[in-house]
Amino acid sequence: MLRCCRAGAAIAARCTPGSPRGLAMAKSKFEYVRDFEADDTVLPNCWIVVRLDGRNFHRFSEQHEFKKPNDDRALHLMTKCAQTVMQELEDIAIAYGQSDEYSFVFKKKSRWFKRRASKFMTHVVSQFSSSYVFYWKDYFKDQQLLYPPGFDGRIVLYPSNQNLKDYLSWRQADCHINNLYNTVFWMLVQRSGLTPVQAQERLRGTLAGDKNEILFSEFNINYNNEPLMYRKGTVLIWQKISEVITKKIKLPKEEEEKEVEVTRTKTKVVPLHCDIIGDQFWEEYPEILAEDS
Repeated sequence: MLRCCRAGAAIAARCTPGSPRGLAMAKSKFEYVRDFEADDTVLPNCWIVVRLDGRNFHRFSEQHEFKKPNDDRALHLMTKCAQTVMQELEDIAIAYGQSDEYSFVFKKKSRWFKRRASKFMTHVVSQFSSSYVFYWKDYFKDQQLLYPPGFDGRIVLYPSNQNLKDYLSWRQADCHINNLYNTVFWMLVQRSGLTPVQAQERLRGTLAGDKNEILFSEFNINYNNEPLMYRKGTVLIWQKISEVITKKIKLPKEEEEKEVEVTRTKTKVVPLHCDIIGDQFWEEYPEILAEDS
């Protein structure tokens, strides 16, 4: 045993990085395999969008008894995970989420991860997935997590501000279309007693106006009064927030510490439920698209 320890120590000494021999040994004959790595550096001066989606979340939501058509617990958990991602990766200018998906927009001039697509995607997806498991118990207090969820990701580049705005508008329009359908579908199943197949057949070929009419005439539901989080999804942006905290300080000529209220400003990730298709949002928050933001 003593002989083995001495041999190991001798090898370690010969491989010390500071020694000439250590430097030589750092490059082995196997290092050529690095040449097989593909260059996935994304184009400069483009918005980098990483969108993740839940994998097989229809089954996941059924097995974990999500409420239909919308489960506030699940939606708030998704937003919490997205906030965690933004706080870890501060080069994200804005994020948008609905249902089991979230899109994260990195600044055009971001140099994070040397603009390697695989790094952007894997960091976002892994941080989001681990956060989903970590924070599950905070939102589903009475529902045990039966198995870890899966999320897949993709990365898309948008060269202009208008391209990016159109992308986010597309996702919000998709939120509206899906939520309107799901709201009518589950009303037909839960309150009219139709089977899922019958409800699907009832809605086949209907337009948005038809679905709104069914909700109003049969269930006395005005779709425009449904929560904005369901109809518009969730937008995450950075905002400066003033917080009042209590601190203990010792004043001159005073023996004991006193509690005083102090106002401080912090930049936090804030969720909004609003329209991002029109111009009003972008006029209100011009810093999101600012080149030097």
